[in-house]
Amino acid sequence: MAKKATSKPGGRAKAGAKRTVKRTVKKAVTERRTGSRGRRTSDSAGDAFIKLLQSPLVAELVAVAATAALASLAEEGIGNRGTPGGKRAGRAVKQAGKAAANAIGRRLTTEIDEIKKAAKAKKA
Repeated sequence: MAKKATSKPGGRAKAGAKRTVKRTVKKAVTERRTGSRGRRTSDSAGDAFIKLLQSPLVAELVAVAATAALASLAEEGIGNRGTPGGKRAGRAVKQAGKAAANAIGRRLTTEIDEIKKAAKAKKA
């Protein structure tokens, strides 16, 4: 009869070492992905973005933009009088977008100026 194959005592140590290295690498990757609270940083960034979208300032900016766009469209007076191909309607929509962007810019500038004034008043 042939001898039974015996495992080498060093064989298990190598397998255990491989597992330890894998665990260490996995742990390092997990720590890199998570913030200090153990959550993924992308989750906290997503939460922050949702909170920003729910803020009153963003709601007001959307309202200002919509109002400016509607005013621009009403001023242009688009309707069935447009030229064939919708060139006039396309131009009106483009102007409405520009009006909305300008309105948002003005409102943000006003907000930033108010914040700066409040900060100066608080320092004094």
